[in-house]
Amino acid sequence: MIHENVQSLNDSVANGGPAAIDDLAYTAVFSSDAATKAEARRQIHTRARQSGAVASSIYPLYSAIGRGEVRSFTTPAFNIRALTYDTARALFRAAMRHDVGAFIFEIARSEIAYTEQRPAEYAACVLAAALREGYRGAVFIQGDHFQASAKKWVTPEGKAAETKALESLIDEAIAAEFYNIDIDTSTLVDLDFPTRDEQQRANYEGTAHLTKYIRAREPEGMTISVGGEIGEVGKYNTQPDEVRAYMNGLSRLLDGELGIAKISVQTGTSHGGVPLADGSIAQAKIDFDVLREVTEICRGEYGIAGSVQHGASTLPESVFNRFPEATAVEIHLATGFQNMVLDASSLPAELKEEIRQFCFDNCADERKSGETDEQFVYKTRKKAIGPFKRRMWELGDEAKQPIIRDLEAKFEFLMEKLAVFNTKSIVDKYVPATSAALPEYAAASEELTAAATVDANEGE
Repeated sequence: MIHENVQSLNDSVANGGPAAIDDLAYTAVFSSDAATKAEARRQIHTRARQSGAVASSIYPLYSAIGRGEVRSFTTPAFNIRALTYDTARALFRAAMRHDVGAFIFEIARSEIAYTEQRPAEYAACVLAAALREGYRGAVFIQGDHFQASAKKWVTPEGKAAETKALESLIDEAIAAEFYNIDIDTSTLVDLDFPTRDEQQRANYEGTAHLTKYIRAREPEGMTISVGGEIGEVGKYNTQPDEVRAYMNGLSRLLDGELGIAKISVQTGTSHGGVPLADGSIAQAKIDFDVLREVTEICRGEYGIAGSVQHGASTLPESVFNRFPEATAVEIHLATGFQNMVLDASSLPAELKEEIRQFCFDNCADERKSGETDEQFVYKTRKKAIGPFKRRMWELGDEAKQPIIRDLEAKFEFLMEKLAVFNTKSIVDKYVPATSAALPEYAAASEELTAAATVDANEGE
């Protein structure tokens, strides 16, 4: 049920029960009354914290990993684009069955735009899911690929505007209790320069500025986990001297201020995979030595947690156990889950056709010469997720539940292979979740301004 005024919402919540949480989540996303939507989100944050599901920073855990105090596992970070509330519920269920504490919910800057999920909406869905499933403990919500547009960075005016847009997005994310933020200025790396320092300078300068910006706005008692990125995903593989050039430059500019917790690297993957002519995905070759070597540098020379793998959700299932073996501290997973929703046999055929037609009607300018229809639709159908969000949320159980069951099984599989089963006690040790007073909560603006949108890479 959707509520269009605060009194109706409060009456519903007063009746309690699982249905009331469902109503809160639905209202927090779809109410046309701004005050009611904001109140639904406030109640979700407050009730989740009171119940013991506490939005938290993974920084203390990653610091312990950097010190060598924690056994090897790779924390999965899940980009949820569609059916967010139902999918988050499934993820919590899978985690609770196996005492998993090390897992992250995340959404990228570009995904925020095309899925039409601002940070406040995304966080509300995640925390409502935790509340609905009775999860207790730290809940890690992450801003993924808060990415700078290289095209806008080339002029002083464009750089200033883009910097302001990223700062505004950070403000919005922190207000929504995103206490983990990945800065991605790897788009600014310029390989035309002769030295690694010069190549990485714009990257580490951008990371340093935004890290300082985040640190100045942390809630009292909170250390936000900040990530950096060394090489744009989909390009050539990361080299050790690039890591050192980036980290040394970043350390100089931070001058003693707390820096990043991890570094995202390129190992041979691409965001969403590379579609072949029939729409299937080409198999990527992962250089696991890059992950291992970067982690050794991170921990041995800089005291931070290690390497992060992007663009992995469409990889063969047989490779996932190799990420903890290669000491990757975190892995980002997105497009594979989107595919499981949009390709599901239970998704109504007419809805699939409408989504397909949406791509032809609205994304024709993105089509490259020689692309087949299947390649084009595969690459652009993510743009339909926002416009079709309500339709998918309101699917009947006969259509939705088979999708959610398959997603839950996939989450369980990935958690096992990434060795995060039985990490709840480890997380509780380093990130104790207390139901202390809620930080001052500000409902983020729903206005999707031009400054907040970027033609950047998708989340994964």
